[in-house]
Amino acid sequence: MSALIPILVALIVSAVCAYLRVGLRLWTILTAAFVIVLGLLAGAPVTTTIVMVVFALIAVPLNLDGVRRRYLSAPMLKVFSKVIPKLSDTEQTALEAGTVGFEGELFSGKPDWTKLTRQPMPALSADEQAFMDGPVEELCGMLDEWQVTHELADLPPQVWDFIKQNKFFGMIIPKQYGGLEFSALAHSAVLQKVASISATAASTIAVPNSLGPAELLLHYGSDEQKNHFLPRLADGREVPCFALTGPQAGSDATSLPDYGIVCKGEYEGEEVLGLRLTFDKRYITLAPVATVVGLAFRMYDPDQLLGDIEDLGITLALLPRETEGLEIGRRHLPLNIPFQNGPVRGKDIFVPLTTLIGGPHMAGQGWRMLVECLSVGRAISLPSNATGFVRMASAATGAYARIRKQFGLSIGRFEGVEEAMARIGGRTYATVALSRATAAAVDRGEKPAVPSAIAKYHATEYGRSVVSDAMDVHGGKGIILGPSNYLGRSWQGAPISITVEGANIMTRSFMIFGQGAIRCHPYVLKEMHALNLDDYGDRLRTFDKAVFGHIGFGFSNAMRSLVLGLTHARIGKVPGDAYTRRFYRKLNRYSAALGLCADIAMGVLGGRLKFKEKLSARLGDVLSNLYIASAMLKFYQDSGQPEADRPLLAWAFHECMWNMQVALDGVIRNFPMRPVAWLMRALVFPLGLREVPPSDRLGHRVAALLMCPNEARTRLLQWSYMTPSANNPVGRMNALLADVIAAEPVERKFLKELKSGNIKAHEYAEQLLEAQKLGAITAVEREQLEKLHEATAEFINVDDFDPSELVAAKVREGKEVNPSAKTGKRAA
Repeated sequence: MSALIPILVALIVSAVCAYLRVGLRLWTILTAAFVIVLGLLAGAPVTTTIVMVVFALIAVPLNLDGVRRRYLSAPMLKVFSKVIPKLSDTEQTALEAGTVGFEGELFSGKPDWTKLTRQPMPALSADEQAFMDGPVEELCGMLDEWQVTHELADLPPQVWDFIKQNKFFGMIIPKQYGGLEFSALAHSAVLQKVASISATAASTIAVPNSLGPAELLLHYGSDEQKNHFLPRLADGREVPCFALTGPQAGSDATSLPDYGIVCKGEYEGEEVLGLRLTFDKRYITLAPVATVVGLAFRMYDPDQLLGDIEDLGITLALLPRETEGLEIGRRHLPLNIPFQNGPVRGKDIFVPLTTLIGGPHMAGQGWRMLVECLSVGRAISLPSNATGFVRMASAATGAYARIRKQFGLSIGRFEGVEEAMARIGGRTYATVALSRATAAAVDRGEKPAVPSAIAKYHATEYGRSVVSDAMDVHGGKGIILGPSNYLGRSWQGAPISITVEGANIMTRSFMIFGQGAIRCHPYVLKEMHALNLDDYGDRLRTFDKAVFGHIGFGFSNAMRSLVLGLTHARIGKVPGDAYTRRFYRKLNRYSAALGLCADIAMGVLGGRLKFKEKLSARLGDVLSNLYIASAMLKFYQDSGQPEADRPLLAWAFHECMWNMQVALDGVIRNFPMRPVAWLMRALVFPLGLREVPPSDRLGHRVAALLMCPNEARTRLLQWSYMTPSANNPVGRMNALLADVIAAEPVERKFLKELKSGNIKAHEYAEQLLEAQKLGAITAVEREQLEKLHEATAEFINVDDFDPSELVAAKVREGKEVNPSAKTGKRAA
């Protein structure tokens, strides 16, 4: 038995060093020292000698840089050079466009949590808060979504004027150009509040402040372009749109069929150098009302008027609406959410080179411009709009479930309804934390390419889930459209946010892990860059450092995954309070598991992983849920670690853990090389699948929080429009909630008397009067129930219409409907 001690010591010390991530030389020294000392003390000199010889044969070459590079790294470099495809200029640009923030720690297998906990707490400035309390509140009071979606199919003229006059289109434009120069957090807060009352208005405001002319001009425009356009965009004299998507290539800018040919032509009476543009774009938000159109196209110079390059590449230009030949003004109708959206077309349109964003020297730079700006806009617009809606849905569903009675009980007391409400509350908490985290990243100066994809995908998917559950709880109230319906249009429009700015299927299958594996991994990008170095010596040295760092990283993640799996993540130094430390430890475990599985997948499958979209998507799910859970812990910390929020945090956190377990199990079960899959399962799930979904008891606590006024609910509904105004049934219902709860003891006394059979009347008012006469309730209590019954009736009742009101206006007026509108085809 003593003969085995040196072997066991070598393995244990190596395992501990891998777990703790000590350096190569320190591992060598510690292993040798422990094996020699403990082996000799155990009386096993022969075994100790054998182990040390074998260990020396492994450790000495690894520690001698020249030997290691010549005999190990150089052969590996040859193999890597053959199997790893060289990055194209397009891929290189995309990878270099964004930055890596805390998401890089989540890929490390050993996150440095201080990088999260020491991030400054996001907060609105005094000016930003004043804007929320003033113009944003006033705008929300002007919005009637039934009028917008059913009667006008547009925002009313006075709303358009108010938005422009109060510079809602200029939130990202600096004050020196007349804009508001808001932080990303304030930008997000404004969109959330507006989205809680009107998806149409929120979309209208989001686009000029997202990827489009203003953002592009700020980064790449010439001084002349900035001075001309930015003040006009800030105060609404110019309304922008950006035309990227087309029928053939979709939003894939690298495959644009739209083109511009460099040539000479006449412009304002003079012959100038310019472009002849031909393009066909669709789904362009604000296009029907835009006064300036941002256009993406591929630029060619066949006559080499600008130089010796014929295919200059993707280029961006700004076209005034009055440009001759520009076809603009027709509208699409996106699922009855009538924000201005439509096609933009042009054939053989001549424009001068001065229309290029940044001027002629920016020709061919469009791809870089797009990818550098896209992540910032994507991190704010759609996640914020989704957050605004889920906040409203939580308020509405919680209040409605308390008000609406069935069998003498609030429907929120039924476990089936309670289950749906738990999902609403937990996923709203996750969405709030996620959108806040990405906005904060932008304010820290990051260009969060991977987090923006995570936020876009998961915030909109959470929104789709929440609106579905909210509709189920509301039942008939939700499906009957009319002025009092506050959910139906959101349910109709849910697929819009799922589809735009990168369809969610594509975002999950390609972008989250596809970009995250390279951007966030501490070594992959370094290895790929090493392959592109021209000097062989530099290439070998750089590759050697990266590849052996990668090998050590892999061993460490394997050991950390195994140890944390065996202990069910009960060990490790982490931040947080007594309640949240266990959560941080769980994230440590799944961070190691992600790093391990990602390395195995990339190492074994190589380039084939790109085509294993389901595996890539599942690995992306792990990274996403790590990021969302981290965002929730930071949100909880920034909120002051309130005990009242714990049910919301715990429900959402446990769902993230369950999602990661399901995703990793899916990767392992479907991994094409089964022996490798068996090894992965042993390292990731050594004790089996032990995570469970949020419990029924926890769900009950979350549902209870939604159904009564409390501090946790108030925080959850921050930045949503809850003013009990005439245009806001959710605000009125929310304001009534306290009265409903106060009346419940009285109502129980009345119902008890009603069930006794002593009350003979059939009308509610008469029943209350009889109950008073029988002494079951007092006169004051009868009046209380009568008022409450009248007040709650509007939230239970639904709209109805005279049949003539539902006939289209053109039919009522006896007008011929446009044949192209009947068929859905474009008019000639």
